[in-house]
Amino acid sequence: MNSLKRVTPAILLFIFLTGCGTIIHGTTEQVGVTSSPSGATVEIDNTKIGETPLTQELSRKDSHSVKVSMDGYESYEMIINRNTSGWVWGNIVFGGLIGLAVDATTGGMYKLNPNEINAQLKESGRAEFAEGDSDINLFIELTESVDDDWVKIGQLERQK
Repeated sequence: MNSLKRVTPAILLFIFLTGCGTIIHGTTEQVGVTSSPSGATVEIDNTKIGETPLTQELSRKDSHSVKVSMDGYESYEMIINRNTSGWVWGNIVFGGLIGLAVDATTGGMYKLNPNEINAQLKESGRAEFAEGDSDINLFIELTESVDDDWVKIGQLERQK
């Protein structure tokens, strides 16, 4: 009976000093990144993480920038936003302001949206040709400015 009196205050202290969201779903979240085609480079918050497909554990406390890129394809960029989790209501009922403060500081009161990313990479408008290519695809890109390093290979003329 005496040990129960010592344990009960410790349990109550733990409950009141820990936020509900932090207890229930933690301060990090798994985010999956895939791409078509696969094997693209993934950068999260300007740090190279690896190649698709991959799963990365991210802090719930912050929003995150994601860039998926591959040679010959346009880069795919997006923001993973943090949104308030429904577990905040658990703090109001059980943890009060202390639990809410803990969850706000640790990120436990947030969820990441989206937590699954499927980047559909589009081929870029430029192609490099090797000598002797038999299956050459030609891409034409219109631009308002000219780069001095470009080589003129032709001229379009208006038909009358």
